[in-house]
Amino acid sequence: MLTNSKDIVKYKLNAIDGEIGSIDEFYFDDRFWTVRYLVVNAGNWFNKKMVLISPYFLKNVDHKQEVINVDLTRDEIKNSPSVETDRPVSRQFEEAYYSYYGPPFYWGGPFVWGPLSTISHDRETWRTINTSKESWNPNLRSSDDVTDHNIHASDGDIGHVDDFIIDEESWTIRYMVIDTKNWLPGKKVLLSPQWVNNISWEELKVYVDLTREAIRNAPEYDNDNMITREYEIKLHDYYNRQGYWSEEPVSINYSDDEMRE
Repeated sequence: MLTNSKDIVKYKLNAIDGEIGSIDEFYFDDRFWTVRYLVVNAGNWFNKKMVLISPYFLKNVDHKQEVINVDLTRDEIKNSPSVETDRPVSRQFEEAYYSYYGPPFYWGGPFVWGPLSTISHDRETWRTINTSKESWNPNLRSSDDVTDHNIHASDGDIGHVDDFIIDEESWTIRYMVIDTKNWLPGKKVLLSPQWVNNISWEELKVYVDLTREAIRNAPEYDNDNMITREYEIKLHDYYNRQGYWSEEPVSINYSDDEMRE
């Protein structure tokens, strides 16, 4: 199921034995554009105000109750490695985090989940996985920070990032919601991260090799309507792009020397 990230931010998180807090934002990597951690405000339950929860431990999203159920106990979460959310998540923290909980390193292999192309929630499976020596630098990004980045088409700016559409099964970001209200009052459209040329995190700009006219005439996105496969096919056909559902996740490398000045 595809979910608007603004709909799940502020959802409550339930551990196996009780509530642990609410979601403030999430961290995703800039290679596969996959959510790596939910940032949870657990100040009312634990001494440390913020904790990180990996999608490895997410059981299901209950939109009716506005709850995400987590396959961890409160004590497991309470005793997990501490993180300072006002600083970048370090590799040292991530290694301690994954060693504490036991899942395979998501950066330890060529696929979206390291040695696996799809996420596994089976702890017995984790013990049998041989992590590849091949690894990559996640470069984690905050959803709050990337929201409002400007979209730069081939012939000028055309809007800004307003939200993200997340696949609940894989926790991959399938689309950015682009608000073009400064050029087209009230219209929102979707762009896939796979269609992005490069990103200047310093300039707060996302560069796409599409004209403003192409984006202007794209199928409109309505947050009140569920995204159907029919809509997605129409969107991909419009841009003449292959659907993600027919291919393996693609790694994207936004190296510094590829960023436009």
